[in-house]
Amino acid sequence: MQRPHRLAFVLLPRHSLLASGAAAEALVAANEVLGEARYAPLMLSLDGQPVTAACGTRVMVQGSLAMAPPLRAALVVSETLPGAPEAGPGFSAADSALLLARWLREQAAAGALLGGLGTGAAWLAAAGLLQGYRATVHHAQVAQVSELHPQAVFSSNVYEIDRDRLSCGHGTASLDLLIAWLAGEHGDAIVAPLLAHFGLDRLRARDERQRAPLSARVPNAKVTEAVALMEANLQEPLPTEDIARLVGVSGRQLERLFKQHLGDMPSRHYVELRLVRARRLLRHSGQSILQIALACGLASASHFSKAYRARFGHTPRDERSARAVDWQAQHAPREAASPPAEPHPETPR
Repeated sequence: MQRPHRLAFVLLPRHSLLASGAAAEALVAANEVLGEARYAPLMLSLDGQPVTAACGTRVMVQGSLAMAPPLRAALVVSETLPGAPEAGPGFSAADSALLLARWLREQAAAGALLGGLGTGAAWLAAAGLLQGYRATVHHAQVAQVSELHPQAVFSSNVYEIDRDRLSCGHGTASLDLLIAWLAGEHGDAIVAPLLAHFGLDRLRARDERQRAPLSARVPNAKVTEAVALMEANLQEPLPTEDIARLVGVSGRQLERLFKQHLGDMPSRHYVELRLVRARRLLRHSGQSILQIALACGLASASHFSKAYRARFGHTPRDERSARAVDWQAQHAPREAASPPAEPHPETPR
């Protein structure tokens, strides 16, 4: 039996326990599915001391950066940006960033994959290790990190896998990231049992956007209730008048509220939800195009094709045909840029 691949999670103070735990659990679940211990998650801190997570829990680790064995991957788990006062107990913010940057460059030189959960990719960028790469961070920090590190392309996607760099946003996005990466290592057949292990019905696509809950983005209870009804009735769409009645307003009032808060009419927003759902099914299910059309409340395959082309610029058949090609492109090994000389890590202005 081959030795397991070690994937280290570097826990910084105030990190997300959910993010690190979900990612580590994905590796443990993969071992069960594969029937052998192929992966070994390893929790590290800067100095080997316990780290306090954002929820207040003190997390024991298995060692310091200096004690790390050879690694397949090193993933920084953080909810703060380089230069933050919380960057490390017993270290100044600058010392913490410098120590981590030096270690990350050593791992890159040794051929390890590098990644970040939450704001972890910002620490890679500060170390000069994301030039020419796509990456993502928590949606609340995308704009700031993009401004600080224009040499990288930061998206608001749920996760990014770009050659030997892995990154994701907040919370359970780490689970999507690890399952997608494992699929690239072992094939799509591993996805279904991993999703079943976690009680999930689908793997989010790389290019799905991070989203705050609608209630946080739209401060109107009637609109959020109406959208919830739409999302619960995609296969058999409800008439706008019925939705309005169920949330306690008239049809015209609902139209005004949608226009005010979402910039669209209820009927068009409903179609958008159904088409987005159809796109996910085309990419991540084996259902036929007609089955997907019916599952999303679209009367026929021809009607589905016309609406889909109007929204996304290509047909459902084109989407389905491109799925395998797109997946291979995401995971195909490409030569990574050589690690740069040691620049001093940047700190937020």
